[in-house]
Amino acid sequence: MSQITRDSLPPTILAPLTKGGNLPFRRLCVSFGATWTMSEMAYARQLVRGSKKEFALLQKHDSEPFFGVQLAAGRVEDAIEASRIAVDKGADFIDLNCGCPIHDVVKRGMGSTLLQRPNALARIVEAMVGAVDVPVTVKIRSGWKESQINALEIGRLCQDAGAQMLTLHGRTREQRYTKSANWDLVADLVRELDIPVVGNGDILTWHEGESRRQSSDCASVMLARGALIKPWLFSEFEDKTTRTPSADERLEIYLRLVTFMKEHFGADDRGRKRAFFFLPWHFGFLTRYRPMPDAEFRDRALEHPLMQTRDEAFETVDEPLERILRDPRESTHQAMADVLWDADGDPGAAREALLTIEGALEDPSAEASEVRVAQG
Repeated sequence: MSQITRDSLPPTILAPLTKGGNLPFRRLCVSFGATWTMSEMAYARQLVRGSKKEFALLQKHDSEPFFGVQLAAGRVEDAIEASRIAVDKGADFIDLNCGCPIHDVVKRGMGSTLLQRPNALARIVEAMVGAVDVPVTVKIRSGWKESQINALEIGRLCQDAGAQMLTLHGRTREQRYTKSANWDLVADLVRELDIPVVGNGDILTWHEGESRRQSSDCASVMLARGALIKPWLFSEFEDKTTRTPSADERLEIYLRLVTFMKEHFGADDRGRKRAFFFLPWHFGFLTRYRPMPDAEFRDRALEHPLMQTRDEAFETVDEPLERILRDPRESTHQAMADVLWDADGDPGAAREALLTIEGALEDPSAEASEVRVAQG
């Protein structure tokens, strides 16, 4: 069995992103330097039952150097069998989800519910470790709620059960994303455990990640929303500088994502339908990007996470393409997906078509159909 050690970990790991962690998006992140990637969370029981939808989540692209499958499991037997299935499909490691706050997951006794059942959680981890010959890792939140923070207890149990790495998202299930992540707790966990600890939460720039890594002494940082907003964030860590790509440069990046989706799902009508379950949703994150050059924002990040910053001054732009690429409305995201899909990888054609929808964006009440009509 391969071993995960502090020295073997890269500076950044792509988080297991529900919906966002699809193969084309992971491939985009790899093109910017991501070396450790993870699947979307897969339901262990559905895998055992042979669900095609869950099996699709286990697909690994040839470009992914080290690929993990994250499982949601509430029963030992499901966790064992699903882990074996994932390994058979090519997983380099298996991660147990003990942090998902979504009601549908929690009500089934999985995700962050396991934080309330520490001994059951430990039994699942131990069973997974005994069932497969690849590393087993665990991702947790700090606790169920602020009055029940038990990350240190959970961490010790996971380590004793054989987990080779623990990732802490420094918020409780109750907090969701409403408060800044608690990186002091990451530091406490690092001091408590012998296995590598990965920190997660509120990393939008390389300097925030480096600052959090140094202050907590964690082995690596996991990128989630930051990667969805800035897929090139991995290259920022490598170069130790914040990139501020122009609208045209971002457009080419988004076209690359569309190309990867066509290659994965197919370029026909059926492939388009499958890809459009993801593509407009991705634009919901990509349109949140705002340039934050180091000279202006590095000191500001020390006071408050930039992920939590909402500065209306950022919204004042004159360039038409930039306005479109920042538009927050779902109707615009759908129109952008239509345009980029039809552009067939041509930046000039995509730019020209996007500019034709500019007029519809002047009306804040414009519906999706109106935006598409304006596109022509």
